[in-house]
Amino acid sequence: MPAAADLPTPEIPGTNVLFDAWLVSRAANALLDDALVASGLTGDEFAVYSVLSHEPLTPTELAAWMSAPLTTVSSYVKRFEARGHVMRLPNADDRRSYRLTLTEDGAAVHQRAGKRFLPGLQDVEAALGGDTAAVRRALASLRAALESVRSADPASGDRG
Repeated sequence: MPAAADLPTPEIPGTNVLFDAWLVSRAANALLDDALVASGLTGDEFAVYSVLSHEPLTPTELAAWMSAPLTTVSSYVKRFEARGHVMRLPNADDRRSYRLTLTEDGAAVHQRAGKRFLPGLQDVEAALGGDTAAVRRALASLRAALESVRSADPASGDRG
């Protein structure tokens, strides 16, 4: 049986930039999930651990970074806390809030998962043939456009 990468991708008439982005997202999630399965983290979880490994964030900041509702972030936080992988730190800027950071155990899990992530990243970058920077600029531009549309019309999903 041929690998999925060896199968032709059908050209579907009527697709557009949003569907193309969705397809890329699905392919990236599948690659990440496959690479990370033995680490116990999903691709989404690895992404959150990665951002928290750089600096503590409030749930609101994490929600903005993820383009996700606070309820989604709350469910992630509960799951990560139950694992002992994140902890809450007081927020010096707002006593009503807190910042999330990885615990030592969370950082260790993230580091082990990163070793599984890196070969896939290197393979994708190699397959891009040196165009990584251009692809990242295009993706950043697309994300900025999406966020701009969402912030200008928060009810954009209610058109009809």
